[in-house]
Amino acid sequence: MTHCHTTLQSLRQQGFRVTPQREMIVETLAHSETHLSAEEIHQRLQPRSKTLNLATVYRTLDLLVEQGYATRLVGKGGKFLYATRQHSRHLHLICRKCGRTYPADLKGLEPFIAHLKQTYGFQVEVEHLTFYGVCPNCLQST
Repeated sequence: MTHCHTTLQSLRQQGFRVTPQREMIVETLAHSETHLSAEEIHQRLQPRSKTLNLATVYRTLDLLVEQGYATRLVGKGGKFLYATRQHSRHLHLICRKCGRTYPADLKGLEPFIAHLKQTYGFQVEVEHLTFYGVCPNCLQST
């Protein structure tokens, strides 16, 4: 069973209605190679469903985040971006100038996470971690 079907089945078992619109939103998010905004999901689904409105996309994404099936991060300009949990733990480097997002490895942060647990007794749960800065291309053009 694919990730999106597992999510849909779990939602049904929890008593949530799984409408055709919700199915399309979950499938679009689950099969995306990147994080998407609500507007991008809506835009991708417009050819398939003219009746799908942006409010439905937002409500469905909020439900997915609340139930732990998706995560939300803040992208360029404060816009929320969403991904399913299938993307697992990861780090993003977001350029403040061009807005491009670079994936990065979390391995280098493991000693710091261990330090926080040892020093403060705090178990850090990293799902999405985002660092903002300036990418190499924008640095060269300044």
